Amino acid sequence: MTVPNILTLIRIALVPVFLLFAGRDRNIAAMIVFIAAAITDTADGIIARRYNQITDFGKLFDPLADKLLVMAAVLVFVARGEIPVWAATLLLGREFAVTSLRMIAATKGIVIAAGISGKLKTFTQCVSIALMLFFWDNHPVLFGKATLQWLCVFLMTLLSLVSCVDYFIRNGHVLKGSLSKKEN
Repeated sequence: MTVPNILTLIRIALVPVFLLFAGRDRNIAAMIVFIAAAITDTADGIIARRYNQITDFGKLFDPLADKLLVMAAVLVFVARGEIPVWAATLLLGREFAVTSLRMIAATKGIVIAAGISGKLKTFTQCVSIALMLFFWDNHPVLFGKATLQWLCVFLMTLLSLVSCVDYFIRNGHVLKGSLSKKEN
C-alpha cells in the first residue's frame, strides 16, 4: 500500500468523523476535520506524481474520496437550510455526469485525467465549505443582501457547471458510438 493510497483511505475515514462533528453543531471541529481531509487530497496527489506512485486504486478511490467528502458537507448544509436543494442537485448531478463520462471512457481504455477546471472546482468547493463552516452561525454580508454563504454557494455551483461543460467538450468524443450501440 503506497502513501498516497493510505492518505486516500484516511480521507474516506474522515468523512464520518466530519459528519459526526457537523451533526452535533461542532462547526470548528468539523471545519478542522474537513480541512485536514482536503489537505490529504493535495498531499496524495503531490506524493503520487513526485514518487511515481500512481496506482489503479488511487485512480479510482482518490476522486471517490473527494466526492464523498464534498457531498457529505453539501448534504449537511442542505439539512441546515444553508444550501438550496436545487444547488445541491446541480453539484451532485455534475459529479454523476463526469463520473459517467469517465466510466464510459474507461470501457474504451481511455483515462480522463482531472483537468484544470475540475481542480479549480474542487479547490473552490473546499475553500467555500471551510468558510461556510467557519461562519456557520454568522453569515457576513459582502454587498447589498449578498452574504459570504451566498457567494460560496454561487461559486461552487458555477464552477461545477463550467467544469462539467469543459469535461464534455474536451472528452465528448468518448461518447461517439456509445449512445447508439445496442446491447445484445
